[in-house]
Amino acid sequence: MKKLLALAAALSACKGGGKQQGPPGGEGVPVTVAQVERKTVPQQVTAIGTVEPIRNVQVRTMVGGELTAAHFQEGQEVRKGDVLFTIDPRPYQAALAQAHAAVLRDRAKLADAEATARRYDLLSKKEYVTQQQAESARAEAASMKATVAADEAALEQARLNLLYCTIRSPVTGRTGSLLVHPGNVVKANDATLVVIDQMQPIYVSFAVPERVLPQIRARQGEQMPVSARNSDQKPGEAPEAGAIRGESEQGVLTFVDNAVNTVTGTIRLKATFANKDEALWPGSFVMATVTLGEQRDAVVAPTQAVQRGQQGQYVFVVKQDGTVESRAVTVSTQDERQSVIEKGLAPGEVVVTDGQLRLAPGARVQVKGGAAGSGS
Repeated sequence: MKKLLALAAALSACKGGGKQQGPPGGEGVPVTVAQVERKTVPQQVTAIGTVEPIRNVQVRTMVGGELTAAHFQEGQEVRKGDVLFTIDPRPYQAALAQAHAAVLRDRAKLADAEATARRYDLLSKKEYVTQQQAESARAEAASMKATVAADEAALEQARLNLLYCTIRSPVTGRTGSLLVHPGNVVKANDATLVVIDQMQPIYVSFAVPERVLPQIRARQGEQMPVSARNSDQKPGEAPEAGAIRGESEQGVLTFVDNAVNTVTGTIRLKATFANKDEALWPGSFVMATVTLGEQRDAVVAPTQAVQRGQQGQYVFVVKQDGTVESRAVTVSTQDERQSVIEKGLAPGEVVVTDGQLRLAPGARVQVKGGAAGSGS
């Protein structure tokens, strides 16, 4: 900060001198500046990812019939077990009654066949009937026993079909658009009635460069923190702090893909977020940042100082004579507040953080404010 104050005093003393670019009257371009620092920063990797529901369920019917009612509003949050739809149950009630009657009928026949078989066993021992007749009676009883078992299975299937007329939510989540409206006739497992996305917890899926995979694998088994903020950018684009919006959500890394994408040279990761306030919405783009560890003695500048041009990223550095130079920089990592500079800047140098639009190399500047450091 002392260096910033000294620089401001030097610039005030230089007002009106020379023919450098700037506003009329010889005054420098008003800018805000900050000092480049060396400090320990979190070692992070940032990428644009997408929000994915952990469970995405397409609700379909197990039986056919007329869809008589939908018991929810589109977009409504439903709990597991809540009734979603009703299919006309009358045909299945009749089928259940028929199956029940068949069981009672064949149980009666089974009782008669078993009694006949017992009588024939006694008579065959006294040689009043032949052994073949006794065996036939036993076979008839066994056949009726199998028939009753089949009837009972059909009765259970009829009960299930009647239960399937009431369609319940298999998960807790939020419903989408109603895809089939009441009054339509549906077939079993034919059309999706509605899609339910689980909102809490939720995934954020993103891809990071292959070079960070050893660091991630070295910390597997630990709770690696991941933050996510909604972004206006799409996957594959370079993350920019100006594109993010909303508050940061905190989660943990829970999935590392089993193969590197040979086309992009990236590895797919997934982080799980509690998403209690449902700030993360399925299908939206987010800027995800995974913390790998700490980087000591890093050269750090404010992210607002880093500009992007045709030749890449650059900053305006304020020199001792009150003018600026455009300097190309290599940024290793950055977030909305600070950027870790791999090449191009040295600790103690002063960079412009606001007012760059009016600057050109060699322009004279007038410091109107300054930050105490890049991280504060």
